[in-house]
Amino acid sequence: MVGTTFFGDFDLASAAIWLFWIFFAGLIYYIQTENMREGYPLQDDDGNLAPNQGPFPVPKPKTFKLPHGRGELTVPSEENEAAHARTDLALERTAKSAGSPYEPTGDPMVDGVGPAAWAPRRDEPELDGHGHVKIRPLSQLEDFKVSAGRDPRGLAVVAGDKEVVGRVVDMLVDVPESLVRFLVMDLNPEGNGQHRIIPINMCRIKSDRVAVRSLYGHNFEGIPQPKSADQITLLEEEKIMAWFAGGTLFADPARRATQL
Repeated sequence: MVGTTFFGDFDLASAAIWLFWIFFAGLIYYIQTENMREGYPLQDDDGNLAPNQGPFPVPKPKTFKLPHGRGELTVPSEENEAAHARTDLALERTAKSAGSPYEPTGDPMVDGVGPAAWAPRRDEPELDGHGHVKIRPLSQLEDFKVSAGRDPRGLAVVAGDKEVVGRVVDMLVDVPESLVRFLVMDLNPEGNGQHRIIPINMCRIKSDRVAVRSLYGHNFEGIPQPKSADQITLLEEEKIMAWFAGGTLFADPARRATQL
C-alpha cells in the first residue's frame, strides 16, 4: 500500500518539529517587524541615520483605519515621523564623544527637555470603546461619588517649599476605569477661576492638605493648561505630567547639585 510504504520510511516526528521551528522563526520575524512601525529607522543622538539598524528590515507601510471617525494612520511613514518629531531642542552636548550627556541651554521645564521631556501625542482626548471621552470632571458625573479614601476637594495645595498655592476644587475621573487621574486646583485659596491640573500620582492627599513635593510655589502658574475645562487631550496630559516630573529636578537649582 502507498500509505504504509511512505510513512514507514518517513520520520513524522522530525518533520513536525522542523515545521514548528520554521513557523516559530517566521512568527518572531513578523512580530519584530510589526514592532518597528514607529520610531524606525533608528537615529543617533544628533538626529542622523544610525549606522546600525539591526538585523530586521523596516516593514512596508500599512494604513490603519482609526475608530470613531478619527481618520487613518499610515506607519511607517516619513511624513508622519517628521510631523511629530521635536526639533531644535534647547540642548547642547557636553562633549564630542558619542553618548555624552546633553545640558539644557534655557529653561528646561518650559523647553520640555530632560526629566521635563514630553512626546508629541495626539491633541485629542482619549476615548473609550464606545467613542465617549474617558476623562471627565467629577462635578459633571451624577453617578460617581468618592466611596473610598479621603475626598481632597476643599483641601489646600502645599508646594515643595511649604507655600500654600491653591485649593482643590474638582477631580478628573477616568470613567471606564472608575479612578481619579487628576486633581483640579484653583491657584487662589479663596478662588479666582485660575485652574491648574495636578496628576494624582504626583501628589499626596493628607488629612489637612494636598502635598506636591516636585514643584515649588513659583512653578504652579506655568503648569500647562487644557484648552477645555471639561476634558483633557493626550498631548495636554503628556505636557502636564512632564512639567511635574521636570520639577523634581528643576524646581530648585539646589536639586541639580551633587547629592551625597
